[in-house]
Formats: sequence, C-alpha cells, structure tokens
Amino acid sequence: MEKRELVIVLDFGGQYNQLVARRVRECNVYCEIYSYKTDIAKIKEMNPKGIILTGGPNSCYEEGAPTYTKELFELGIPVLGLCYGAQLMNHVLGGRVARADVREYGKTEVFVDNSSALFGNVAPTTICWMSHFDYIAEIAPGFLITAHTKDCPVAACENREKRLYAIQFHPEVLHTREGTKMLYNFVRGVCGCVGDWKMDSFVENSIKAIREKVGDGKVLCGLSGGVDSSVAAVLLSKAIGQQLTCVFVDQGLLRKNEGDEVEAIFGPEGNYNLNFIRVNAQERFYARLKGVEEPEEKRKIIGEEFIHVFQEEAKKIGKVDYLVQGTIYPDVVESGVGGESVVIKSHHNVAGLPKHVEFREIIEPLRDLFKDEVRKVGLELGIPEHLVFRQPFPGPGLGVRIVGEVTAEKVRIVQEADYIYREEIAKAGLDKSIGQYFAALTNMRSVGVMGDERTYDYAVALRAVNTIDFMTAEAAEVPFAVLQTVMSRIINEVKGVNRVMYDLTSKPPGTIEFE
Repeated sequence: MEKRELVIVLDFGGQYNQLVARRVRECNVYCEIYSYKTDIAKIKEMNPKGIILTGGPNSCYEEGAPTYTKELFELGIPVLGLCYGAQLMNHVLGGRVARADVREYGKTEVFVDNSSALFGNVAPTTICWMSHFDYIAEIAPGFLITAHTKDCPVAACENREKRLYAIQFHPEVLHTREGTKMLYNFVRGVCGCVGDWKMDSFVENSIKAIREKVGDGKVLCGLSGGVDSSVAAVLLSKAIGQQLTCVFVDQGLLRKNEGDEVEAIFGPEGNYNLNFIRVNAQERFYARLKGVEEPEEKRKIIGEEFIHVFQEEAKKIGKVDYLVQGTIYPDVVESGVGGESVVIKSHHNVAGLPKHVEFREIIEPLRDLFKDEVRKVGLELGIPEHLVFRQPFPGPGLGVRIVGEVTAEKVRIVQEADYIYREEIAKAGLDKSIGQYFAALTNMRSVGVMGDERTYDYAVALRAVNTIDFMTAEAAEVPFAVLQTVMSRIINEVKGVNRVMYDLTSKPPGTIEFE
C-alpha cells in the first residue's frame, strides 16, 4: 500500500486537541495525535508533512511545564503552534512569554496580515476564539508579527524562511469564523499535502488491520444498538464474519422499546447475519446501582457489570480472544485516557473498565473518530441512513440521565418522558435539524397542584443541543409551542412528574449529558 501523507499533532494537554486532528482530516489529510513526550527519533521515522502543537493549561516558562526539544523546529518540517504551542515555540526559540495584564477569553476581533500564507484568503478583520492567561511578550528572532488584537500584540507570528507558524487563538473551534481556512492553508498550502485521504480508505485499512490482528481468533462485540457500537459491529463483521459474536446487554437503562428494536435490527430476523445474543440483565444492574448517587461511581459500576456479563457469555461461547467496543474519541478525551487531557467524566467503556479483563485485548476500531466521522464510516459500510443518523445514546444509558440513585421506577419515568419528547420533536419536523435531544430526570422534587390536590413529584429536564463534534455544543432553539405541548403531555401522561424544565446550558461549561 502506498504510504499516505501524514500530519501529526503533538498534544500538550488541552481539551480540544482532537478537534485539530479532525479539522486536518476535513482537508482530506490523515492525521494522528501523539503526546508531547514522544521522542524526536520517532517523529523523524514517521516523516510527517507537517507538525501541529496544541493548546494546553500550563505556562511554558514555569519549571516542569510540558516542553519539546529545539531540534523539532530544525527538522525542515513545517510547524504550526496553537495557543500554548505558539507560546512554547517562541519560548524555546528565544522569545519571551509572560502573564498578560488582560486575560482574553471568548470571541475576539483579530486583525490579520494577508501577506501571510496562513491568512491569504482570510478577511483582514476576523472573529477568533481566544483562551489564554499568558501572551507572547517578545517574538523569537527571525519571526514577524502577522496578527494582533486590541489587547494582544502578538495574535500570530511566523518565521517564513523556516516555515514556523504560531497562532495565539484556536482555529480548530467553530467559534473561530475562518479557522478551517487557516488550517487548510497550513496543511494544503504550507505543508504541500495533496489531500487524498478519504473515509473509504479508513474502512479499507481498518478491515485489513482487524483481519491481521485477529487471525483465526474469536471476537466478542458489546453491541448497544447505538450508532457507535452498530458501526463497530458491522465493520468487524465485514472483516472476520462468523468469528464475531455480538452480545446485546439489556441492562434496564435503555430508551422505551429499545431492546426489542435492537433485536429486530441485528438479531436472527435482521439483515446482518450476525451471531447475536441478547442478555436481559435488568435486575442485576438495578441491584448493583442501589443506593449509589455519585455519577462517576455509577459509570464505573455499569462498566464493570457490562464486562462481567460479557465474560460470562464469552465462557459459554468458548475461548474468546478479543472484546470489541464502539469507543469514539470524545469518550477517550473526556476520560483523560491516552493523551494529556484532564478527566471530565469516565465513559463506561473507557476508564470505567475494571483492571482485570479476561480477554487478550480490547479492539476499538473507531477510537480515533468523531461522531460525524463514525456516521460517514457507517454509510460507507452500507448501513441504512435511519440507523446511522439515529439519536446518540450514552453507553451507561439512562443511568446518567437520572440524577442521583437509579431505580426501576425512575427509569420508567424518564423512559416515558423521553418517548413523548422525541415523538413531539419528530411530529414538529425538528428531528433532522437538532443534533441531540432527550429528557432527563432531575433529583429535585417540588410541590405542585393537580386536580385541586397537592403533589410532591419529580421535575423532568428537557435537553436539546446543536453540535458537530460533541466537544462543544449550544442549546437548540426549540419553538415554545412545541415545548408547551411536550410539557403538557409529560405532566398528564407520566405518573410521578409535576414539573418540566428546559436546559439552556452550552458545552462548555456544561456537558451534553447530565452526569
């Protein structure tokens, strides 16, 4: 196979680092993320066309802060530093970074020099996303300033001769209006990448790699029926056929009717010719979760119990070598696994796994992809659109849409409320235009009045967000009339609810799920 073009991202610990890789892939250039601790010999061996240094939470001038050897900037390979990466580049090469008098955070007007290769087709005044305490007080020798803001004298600088570029803001986030253009200019312009990497090549390479890894071994796939695990299952099925067994665990935390729907699609009557096993494990999950209120503990318990069920099923099948999961990158980065990022929350199929797993290895073929990229893979594999674009659902299920202790009664309430909400969103024709929407059960009980009688029941919260990559999100503007209908139906039809609220919180500062 012909060697593909590669751009590498060196991770210095920011939360949006995978977005950089994602934007590079949107330019049809393959991109991988490595820790800043990666040895320079390995980087030389990979022979990348370009290197991008990410943001991070540290101050580069402090002792023990993440850094990199000066040699990186002398390889002759174009380097782009973003935020912390920009400061580090200047710090290492002889400039000066200091604490800024004015902290810049949020959308900021930036004035750019259009003679720069990065800003050639960018408006002279553009909106960018800033997030920094420090600033580049003095640029390194050989550099020139190519952008500034009202409060930041060096919003961008570069050494054109050595093809070194430093940007103080975040071009990878959608809030930077022309950020994708800037990254395209770097990857396709400065680095000279042709841009011949497509999702079909990801599928082809993944199938080949899975066949090589598995050989004649047996594989167990944890199939939830969600987009990620469904795509993983079909990808594995294409690679190894009947060596794969899919285990669907109905843990009592699924949406209304979902267990039967998943079985209809992937079971014996479905179209996928999969070895399919359904395990009804509702009672054992409820028993394990009894009295548990802390979200992280709930996630870990659910993850552990999943693995116990998988191990029991594996023993029935005979020796199983590998476990497959539909982990995707937002799960990994929020769990603080594999990169330099801090833990936001453990995902049941990443950091929620027990330390001792009775499989030779866990295979996660979608681990480096975002949700929209997973959907592209699904379409490439021939999975019908209605499955590929179904509403995302967290691995721990309704366990993280019920704030506080999980009980069968609370599951019933949130299932019914969520069903009504999704039904009304679809009736209003909004199901294609809103990224994700669901009902959650708060742990708040309040006084109400129904039929001239006092009630003391739960409050349901409705959530609807628009997002592309699930790393940032904004609350969707659901028409008030639709919300009124949903509220009225939930209160009238769902026993145990007397109040309905709409959550306006964006991500950040919130997360999309409640826990």
